[in-house]
Amino acid sequence: MRLGLLLLILLAGCLPALEGVDPSRPPRPEAWGPHNAPLEWWYVSSYLPEAGLAFHWAFFKAYAPQDWQVGPLRPALFFPGPYHASHIAITDLRANQKTFEERFDFRFDRPFGDSVVRYPPLFIQQGDWQLRQEGREFQLAAGPIQVRLTPLKPAVVHPPGYSGTAETGRMYYVSYTRLALEGTLLGRRVQGEAWMDHQWGDQLGGGGSLGAIWDWFGLHLSNGVDLMLYRVKNTQGQVVQLAGSATNPQGRVEEVVGLRMTPLESWTSPSGRTYALAWQVEAEGLSLRLEPLRKEQELLSASTRVAYWEGPVVGVGSWRGQPVLARGMGEFVAGPYDPPGGGFPLR
Repeated sequence: MRLGLLLLILLAGCLPALEGVDPSRPPRPEAWGPHNAPLEWWYVSSYLPEAGLAFHWAFFKAYAPQDWQVGPLRPALFFPGPYHASHIAITDLRANQKTFEERFDFRFDRPFGDSVVRYPPLFIQQGDWQLRQEGREFQLAAGPIQVRLTPLKPAVVHPPGYSGTAETGRMYYVSYTRLALEGTLLGRRVQGEAWMDHQWGDQLGGGGSLGAIWDWFGLHLSNGVDLMLYRVKNTQGQVVQLAGSATNPQGRVEEVVGLRMTPLESWTSPSGRTYALAWQVEAEGLSLRLEPLRKEQELLSASTRVAYWEGPVVGVGSWRGQPVLARGMGEFVAGPYDPPGGGFPLR
């Protein structure tokens, strides 16, 4: 009995001191290194219309919630983490198909896997998938994705500096909203533009009994403006935050004021989940209708236990009285996914 108590005390001393989000202290735009946050991710996405291709790559770092109980046990005592997972999804519009691969390095006999996260410079690796910073540029090498990314604008902090609420948890949020991209995708030469995010905080993604679900767009407008649009919902499906930002061609970011995001058309996936895919977006000086280029883009992740839609979108409308076209990526989270055979949950 004494030995068991001593062991638990020693294990408790190994738990990391995890940091949440302080709404009064926005992050710095250059904050691209890892943090001791309950959940953190890096994300690169791109729609390449000339090639008829789109992709996203994401790397997640998470810790088991320190107050999470499985029966009488607290998993965080035995697996203090972090836990890592990676996703890549590629859409080939010409072939009318998508591919999705994921990796996660949690096993009961090998809890920490082969993942590496370092900064500076930024270096993220899981197996032979990696994102590495080389001066101003980034190299993303993840299976069929082999591209170089060069920021065309400085990194920005999206007002108010985070997504989410006290109820859902919050995530600090910084981005390179427009990067030049060149390289190969599915073995084909490509060039175009990309979007790159970094978020970290105390939000638990995917819904379930805790956390948040969301609808997100990262858009490049034909006039050089970049739009981030975010609609956060609680676990009852109520919208608790609308956040939008516009980064102008010179790289200055400002809040999108009076944002309204209205779902227009929904699609039900083969898994039975329903996603709003067509949207009308209105704000001060902004009017856009957004539509997907392919409907069947649901991703069912065993590593994060989240069901979400991810894919290329286009739009038409106006920005401050001038007509614009929009293109980019959308992400819509349906909620939790329980894979057959289990897996370690991120939520």
